[in-house]
Amino acid sequence: MTSSLPILPVALPLAAGTLLVFLRNWPSASRAVAFAANVTTLVFAALLVSQVESDGIQVLAFGGWAAPFGIAFTVDMLGALMVLVTMVVSTACLVFAAFTLDEPRERMFFYPLFQFLLMGVNGSFLTGDLFNLFVWFEVLLISSYGLMALGSEGYQLQETFKYLVLNALSSAMFLLGVAMVYSLTGTLNMADIAAKLPQVDDTALTGATAVIFMVVFGVKGALFPVYMWLPRAYFAPPTVISGFFGGLLTKVGVYALFRVVSLFFADTVPFVLPVLAFTACTTMFFGVIGALSQWHMKRVLSYHIISQIGYMIMGLAIFTPLALTGGIFYIVHHILVKTSLFLIAGAVEASRGTAHLKRLGGVIDGSPLLGAMFLTAGLGLAGVPPLSGFVAKFMLIQAGLEDDFYKTVFISVLVGFLTLFSMMKIFRYVFWSPETTGPVYQEGQAARNISIGVLVALGIILGLGASYALPYAALAAEQLLDPQAYIDAVLGKE
Repeated sequence: MTSSLPILPVALPLAAGTLLVFLRNWPSASRAVAFAANVTTLVFAALLVSQVESDGIQVLAFGGWAAPFGIAFTVDMLGALMVLVTMVVSTACLVFAAFTLDEPRERMFFYPLFQFLLMGVNGSFLTGDLFNLFVWFEVLLISSYGLMALGSEGYQLQETFKYLVLNALSSAMFLLGVAMVYSLTGTLNMADIAAKLPQVDDTALTGATAVIFMVVFGVKGALFPVYMWLPRAYFAPPTVISGFFGGLLTKVGVYALFRVVSLFFADTVPFVLPVLAFTACTTMFFGVIGALSQWHMKRVLSYHIISQIGYMIMGLAIFTPLALTGGIFYIVHHILVKTSLFLIAGAVEASRGTAHLKRLGGVIDGSPLLGAMFLTAGLGLAGVPPLSGFVAKFMLIQAGLEDDFYKTVFISVLVGFLTLFSMMKIFRYVFWSPETTGPVYQEGQAARNISIGVLVALGIILGLGASYALPYAALAAEQLLDPQAYIDAVLGKE
C-alpha cells in the first residue's frame, strides 16, 4: 500500500522548526506557530493510525526508487501508535512550557529545537531503512543537546557534555552495527535485511551484531547496566524538557529494540531473548531501588523511568502475542503517565520554588486538583486497578506465567509494590504532610493544570477503555510476530 501520510509527521515539524528560527525574538508568535504545527501533526498522526488499521502496513518510497534500492518509510501499527502518542505528549508539553519556561530560554531557540526534535523522533518511528534510523537518531540527539543545555547553567552544561559523549560513543557503535549488517546482507532496507539474515551462514558475526545493537539501544533506552547517565541528565534541564525527555526519548531506544529484535534477531540469534529477560529483571529492580533512595521529585521520577522500561523489555523478552501486546500497551501508558508526573513536579516547583521532598508539604491544601492528579498518575504508574498500568502489568504477568518466566514475574510484582511505596512517599511528603513555609506562586497554574489534566485523563481512559485500546496494541504485536507480512508489504510478494 502506498500513502503520502507517513511523510507529514516529519515534514510539518521540519517546516515549523525552520519558520520558528526566524520568530525566536517573538515568543508569542512562536508559541502560536508551534502549537498550531503540533495540533495539525497530531491530526495527521491519528489519520495514519486509522489508515494502518484499515489498509495494513503503509509504505512510501522516495524518489520513485522501489525498495530495497531507495529510501522508504514503512509504517506498521507500532510505528503509527508511537507517532500518535508522541504528538499527544509534545502538545501537552508545549502548553506547559508556555506558562513555566522563562522568556530568555524561549528566545534561545526552544521552539525550533523542539520541532526538530519531533522531526527526529517521528522519523525514527517511520523509517524502514536501518541507516536512516541512525540518521534520525542523530537528528533527535542534536536537538536534545540544545534543549538540555538551554539556559547554559553550570550543572546543565556539565550533564549535557556527559550526555553528548555517551551518545557519541553509542552512535559510533550504532554505525559499526549498521556496517556489520551491510557486510552480512548487502542491504540496509529493514525488510530486505529481515529476508536475507536467516540465510547468513556466519552465526558468530550475526550474534556479535545482535550484541552491538542491544548495547546501543540499551544505552539509548537506559537499560541495565548502561542506565546511570539518565537520572543526572534528566535532572539538569527545566522540568518541561525533563518531562518530555523522560516520557518519550528513552522509548525511541525501546522502540528500536522492539523493531530490530522482532525483524532480525528473534529467530536467528538464540541467546537474544534470554539476555533481554535478564536485562528486564535487573533494569526493573535496580531502577526502583535507585528511586527509593532519592529525595527530589525529579530524581525519584527519573529512576522510575529506568525501572518501568524493564516492564517493556519483559514483554519483548517473552515474545508471545500476549506479552508483546502488554509491552506495547505499557509503552503508550508509560509515555502518558510519566510525562504527566514530571509536569506535576514542574508545577510544584513553579508554585513552591523547590521540588525537594523534605522542603515541601501541604501542597494539596493550595492545589487539591494537582494532588488528585499526582495520586491518580502515581497509582497508574504502580499498576493499581483499574488504571492503565494495571492492565499492562496484568497482561505481562499472565504472559510470563503462561510461558514459565516465574522469576521475571516475581521481580515484576515486587517492583510494582516498591513503586507504589515510592509514589506514596512523594504524596506523603509533598502533598499530605503539614505545610512548610515558603512562597506560593499561582500565575499560570490553571494552564499548567489543563496540560497535566489532559495526560492524566488519557491515562484513566486508557485503563477504563482498555477493551477499545487493546486491539490496536494487539495488531501491533501481531505485525511484530509476523516479519513476513512486513517484508511482503515493502518488497512485494514473489
